[in-house]
Amino acid sequence: MSSTVHVFGAAGFAGAQLAALVDAHPHFSLGQITARADAGRSLRDVAPEYPVDQELVRPDVGATSAGDFAAVCYPHAEAAQLVGELVDRGVRVVDVSADHRLPDLEVYERHYGVEHPRPELVAEAVYGMPEINRDRIRSARIVANPGCFPVASILALLPLKDRLLDAIVDAKTGVSGAGKTPTATVHFSQVVENLSPYKALAHRHAPEMAQALGVHVAFVPHLLPIDRGLEATCYARISGPVPSAQELHAIYEDRYADHPFVTVRESPPDMRGVQRTNEAQVAALPDPEGGRIVGFGVIDNIGKGAAGQAVQNLNLMADRPETEGLR
Repeated sequence: MSSTVHVFGAAGFAGAQLAALVDAHPHFSLGQITARADAGRSLRDVAPEYPVDQELVRPDVGATSAGDFAAVCYPHAEAAQLVGELVDRGVRVVDVSADHRLPDLEVYERHYGVEHPRPELVAEAVYGMPEINRDRIRSARIVANPGCFPVASILALLPLKDRLLDAIVDAKTGVSGAGKTPTATVHFSQVVENLSPYKALAHRHAPEMAQALGVHVAFVPHLLPIDRGLEATCYARISGPVPSAQELHAIYEDRYADHPFVTVRESPPDMRGVQRTNEAQVAALPDPEGGRIVGFGVIDNIGKGAAGQAVQNLNLMADRPETEGLR
């Protein structure tokens, strides 16, 4: 028997791909797909790359039932109230926003500038990286889908977490990472033939990286003139002797042996190998004179960084094969 998955906020980049993945999934049945400005139009009309003719509707929590699943693709500060209403109805939720990623409410409120309406649900939510929390995700009522930058950065350093002293993350992303709402920053004439650092040492994804890796992370993202893809180069000091390149490769292979969407490379990967997939590729190189390693992680910012990751989490929550509908 199939499981119903509702997608709230299906007109954005992540929501549209998520709805299309659910629609094509062999086990899931697409419930309501919602939008506000685009209500009444089909998903295909809004996002022609996805052949889904279902109509976008105004959000209706009352149309959900206990035992359903939902993915909430709202901006931060807008998702929390809806997530709470859904959970109260017995719906299990993947929150694609940032509203349940940081269990420390003081940290959340300081970085996002809002008071959380349901703090008890923040404490309950499970951080949605299967490479860290696979078993907890299976039974969770709320899964906090990670941010795209943290996914690539955490995967690039996670095998050495117990030896990390600190980390510097230098990341590049395509313009779709800024979301669908146009701004001067992502205007074609601003982005083309350009490379722009932004929110240097003040990006809201930094505390996600720090909580997962257990060390301070200095993070600077950059905007690339491409559509999709994200690359993180992570400079990390570690305790003890720096492993050789061969030892590092073996450590990473062992850590990710049971994780089907992470491929360990011997040399730094590039974005082209992961675009429009739920795949992540990682590598690590030694810098023995500096007492550090350099980790590399690449993902598709909408795939493994948002919609694909959400479906991977939904698979686990529904007790389905983790790769189902994603390959």
